[in-house]
Amino acid sequence: MAGVSLQCGDCGTLLKSVEEAQEHAELTKHTNFSESTEPVLNLVCTSCGKPCRSKTESNLHTKRTGHAEFVDKTSEATAPISLEAPKVSDDVAMGEAGDSSSSGQQEEMVVPEVDQKLLEELEAMGFPKGRATRALHYSGNASLEAAVNWVVEHENDPDIDEMPLVPASAKKSEASKPSLTPEEIKKKQQELRERARKKKEEEEKIKEREREKERIRVGRELLEAKRIEEENERKRLLLLRKAEKEEERKALEKVRQKMEEDKAERRRKLGLPPEDPSTTVKRSAPVVEEKKSSLPVRPATKAEQMRECLRSLKQNHKDDDAKVKTAFNTLLTFAKNVATNPNEEKFRKIRLTNAAFQDRVGKLKGGIEFLELCGFEKLDGGEFLFLPREKVDIAVLNTAGSELNSAINNPFFGVL
Repeated sequence: MAGVSLQCGDCGTLLKSVEEAQEHAELTKHTNFSESTEPVLNLVCTSCGKPCRSKTESNLHTKRTGHAEFVDKTSEATAPISLEAPKVSDDVAMGEAGDSSSSGQQEEMVVPEVDQKLLEELEAMGFPKGRATRALHYSGNASLEAAVNWVVEHENDPDIDEMPLVPASAKKSEASKPSLTPEEIKKKQQELRERARKKKEEEEKIKEREREKERIRVGRELLEAKRIEEENERKRLLLLRKAEKEEERKALEKVRQKMEEDKAERRRKLGLPPEDPSTTVKRSAPVVEEKKSSLPVRPATKAEQMRECLRSLKQNHKDDDAKVKTAFNTLLTFAKNVATNPNEEKFRKIRLTNAAFQDRVGKLKGGIEFLELCGFEKLDGGEFLFLPREKVDIAVLNTAGSELNSAINNPFFGVL
C-alpha cells in the first residue's frame, strides 16, 4: 500500500503533506520523516464541525465542550501522499485548478481566526505563534487567562506548537468571539496581578509561620543546652572540690607519717627503743586531759554560731543549691526588714504555718534556728516566731546580714 501520510520519527506525529512536515520541522526542529501507510484521522464533531486529528484531540474536545459525537471521515480524506514540495513560482491559476481538482477528495483546511490582540499579548509573553493560536482557538478566544491555562494543561502535547487547522466550511462557525475592549483587558490584567499578589502574600505568611516555629524550636534547644551546661558545670565544681579535699587529706596524712618517721628516727639515734603505740596512747591521754583542764575554753561567738548554722543548713541540703540560695535570701530579707524598721511589728512576727515560709525556710533544717539566734522566740505553742521590740539588737542583725551575704556570694561556703 502506498504511503498516505508522513510520520515524524522524533515524536511520532502523522502529517498530511510535505507542507505540514516542513512547518512541523520549523516549529520543532525535527528532521526525521518517513512515509506511513497509517492515514491521519479526520474525526469531525457533529455539533460544531471541528476536525480532530487523533483520539486524544477528540477526547480533549469532548472534555472542554461536552460534544461527544464524531463522524469518522478519514477514508474520505485519505489519498496517496505526494513527496514533491510545491514550487513557489507555480501559476496561481494552476494552484486554483489543483485546488478545484482536489476539492472532491478532501475538504480544504485553513488556520482558524483568533483574537489578534490576545495573540499579540501571548507572543509578547514568549509563546510561539503556533502554540498561542492553538491556545486561543481551543479556549474559545475567551480571555488571556483562559489561553494561558490551556497552555499549562496541554504543554506536554506532542503537537502543542503546531498551527491548528479547521475546515474552510467551519471557519465561519469557528469565528472568534468579539475582542475585549482596552478597559476589559486592563481589568483582566488587574485581576491577574491581584490574584498573584494574594497568592504571594499567602506564601509569605506560611513561610513566616514556619520561620517562627523554627525560632521557637531553636530557642528551646538553646535553653536546654544552657541548662545542661550549667548542670555539668555544677557537677564539675563539686567533683573539683571533692578532689581538693581528698588531696588535702592525703597531704595531711603524709605530714603525719613524716612526723612519725622523724620521731622514730630521733629515738633510734638516742638509743631508745621504738615507741609502743598502745603505751603512747595510754600515757598521752592524761596529759591531754591535764592540758584541757588547764586551758580556759572560749565560748563560741554569735557570728560563729550563725555561720555554723548556715553551714549546717547547706550541708543538709547540698543536693539542691537553688533551695539553699532561696532560704539564705529569705533569711536576709527578714533580718534586713527588722533592722530597717524595728518598730514595725509585722516584720517582727512570722507565722510558722505559712505555706510560703515553710517551703522556703521552715522545712529546711537550720532555718528556724538561725532566726532564733537573731532573737526571735516561739509563741502560742509554736505557732508564731516573734521578736520583742526591746530585744531587737541591731548589731546582731547586722552580723546576721554579713554572714548571710558571705554565704550567698562565696561559692565555696559550706563545702570544705
